[in-house]
Amino acid sequence: MKPTILQRSIPDDVVFHILGRLPVKSVIRFRCVSKSWDSSITTPYFISTHLNHNNNNKDSHDNGYVIHMPSNPSFWWSPNKRPVCTVAFDCTFDRISEVQIPFDFYSEPAQLVGSCNGLLCLADFGSVNVIYLWNPSIRKFKKLPRSCLGKLENVTLGFAYHSENNDYKVVRILSTPLSTKEIEVYTLSSDSWKRVGIELTTDVMFGYGKFILPVPLVCGALHWLARIREDGRSELIMAFDVNSEKFSKLALPDCLIKANNCERFLASFKGKLTFITYGYNEQPGFPSQYSVWVMKEYGVVDSWNKLCVVSFQRIACFFGFTEYGSLLVFYCTELVEGPELEFVLVDTETLHEKKDPDIQHPSYVATFMESLILLDGANVASY
Repeated sequence: MKPTILQRSIPDDVVFHILGRLPVKSVIRFRCVSKSWDSSITTPYFISTHLNHNNNNKDSHDNGYVIHMPSNPSFWWSPNKRPVCTVAFDCTFDRISEVQIPFDFYSEPAQLVGSCNGLLCLADFGSVNVIYLWNPSIRKFKKLPRSCLGKLENVTLGFAYHSENNDYKVVRILSTPLSTKEIEVYTLSSDSWKRVGIELTTDVMFGYGKFILPVPLVCGALHWLARIREDGRSELIMAFDVNSEKFSKLALPDCLIKANNCERFLASFKGKLTFITYGYNEQPGFPSQYSVWVMKEYGVVDSWNKLCVVSFQRIACFFGFTEYGSLLVFYCTELVEGPELEFVLVDTETLHEKKDPDIQHPSYVATFMESLILLDGANVASY
């Protein structure tokens, strides 16, 4: 009798080659096939293989994904209410799905610190004493151990993927003049914090620029805007190399180093460091404008190139910029019954405007993808 398909032997490498190309939900279901399948799927090797395939597949498409969460606590926060994150298309912000945060922040509302390979980092809105790593695709999260710095105030956070070690790191910096006691790094593989020093001849202060956007991870480094303490005006970019855990300095475009008449933000655009400025426009009928600069060759100040200037006929409030170059702003109209917000999505390459995208509140916005990260983690909670 001819054997049925179930009786035939399929080589393991063929099976896991196929599994590595399936969506996350399908892979999770296949863990139930057998103990050997479950143990193989939860190995770091398979998780990395699946992630690499998803990243390669993502690069072959024009449209990526984002996840966003309201940034103004008044829109959602109360002691017993958890915020909802929305997954959407990067270029259009058309909604795909919604997922509620599965854990509580008891003292403060939450902020979305960043996203790497489908793993989200969230922290409380104020003192940033409570930090979670969360993978909504596999319904797992992890609460980070407490800081080794003691009392924390005016803190900024960065979240990064360490590609050389296939690891993840959270960097916490006090927004005061730096010392060796004011910076610490959490590493997922060791599940611990450690203090990190800074070796620079120039005394700098972090905390300049607005932390609306996730701290950008470009060329293996996290980037913050900072000011030279000596004159209090000259700005620069501080880059933290995730591998060496050392800081270096990068220069802003020459024409903007001492400009104090505009707001500024750092972002990532298609893998390149991006600098965004906002200021009032002297052109009649267009009171506000945004300029987007891209560093074409990382670390080379002369490679800063002005990608575009976007002018608006009304005062436009900026709150998001995506990896694919979508600029998110809103107009605010004061009415008797309260402020009315109108949202606009601008493609910075074509300058095409999409009015009323599928977003209702000023939000934290980060890139997103499905992955199996945290599936093999220790001290991880499921829900």
